[in-house]
Amino acid sequence: MPRSSETLVPPLGPLLRRYRGTGEPLSCEPVAQGLLNRGYRVSTTRGAYFLKQHLDAPTADRTTISRQHHATQRLHALGLPVAPPLADDAGRTVAVIGGRCYALHPWVDGRHRDGTQLSTGGSRRLGLLLGHVHTCLDQVMGSQAPGERYESARPEETFHLIDDLLRLARARRPRETFDELAVHRLLERRDLLALHTHRRPPPAAAAGWVHGDFHPLNLLYRGAEPAAIVDWDRLGVQPRAEEAVRAAALFFVRPAGELALEKVRAYARAYRRAADADADELAAAVHRVWWERLNDFWILRWRYRLHDRRADPLFPASSALAVWWTREYEAVRDAFTD
Repeated sequence: MPRSSETLVPPLGPLLRRYRGTGEPLSCEPVAQGLLNRGYRVSTTRGAYFLKQHLDAPTADRTTISRQHHATQRLHALGLPVAPPLADDAGRTVAVIGGRCYALHPWVDGRHRDGTQLSTGGSRRLGLLLGHVHTCLDQVMGSQAPGERYESARPEETFHLIDDLLRLARARRPRETFDELAVHRLLERRDLLALHTHRRPPPAAAAGWVHGDFHPLNLLYRGAEPAAIVDWDRLGVQPRAEEAVRAAALFFVRPAGELALEKVRAYARAYRRAADADADELAAAVHRVWWERLNDFWILRWRYRLHDRRADPLFPASSALAVWWTREYEAVRDAFTD
């Protein structure tokens, strides 16, 4: 659920007094990126910090945040590039003020890089990194409950969603170019889904601990090397090879909605080696994520049902990718499994 657009000013004074040695606040600037929570660059007389304000309801409770913090602390000890939160004078990493949860992290200088900015070698290092994340999470989080099944999207529900979104998009006044594209893609996707309904994948059984939201805005680079994996809010148990496929679809999508398959191939080979995942596991994950993409309309749900347009810029490439991936299904599968 998207957060409210309300202005939320963090209580810097009460917050910083909990942390010995952080100094007096000088400035507090919102960080532009981020759809679900809110972040600030806080400058003090002692340095710079990242202040995270947890707003996304499913993950904003103290217990869930503390579990994320514990995981990043242990991952950091294993040498992964993460930025664990600072502990306050009482040893707590979550500050609850005014009913809201905050966490203070060291500021990491770096920038985001998408797949167009990664060389083949950089793509390989990205796959190694995610593979190491998954294997290290197995060490620090322990075993998960067995037997949970991960169902794929039901096409009959998607057809109802498409009809509703078509109604809302056609009723939009004034009509914009985005609305025309949305109607076109919805009709196109309805036809594609009708052709491929019989290919709905079975439930997935293989699962492991995953970051849950591994994409370019959650990875900071310093030069060519990853400096910090951030935003662990979606940490959880899922089919882990699907995270690898999903991440590649976000890193390596081109503006026209195609995947840079040579980079995907280098990334996937490195991931399989680091995570000890075989080609069959990746092939099954490719099929499930393709199906997920074919049935997914979260950007349009935000725009038309929730009146939240922040994700609109993602729609052209994302919606084109589902069509291209369907047409190039075998080539995409081969890039992940070669």
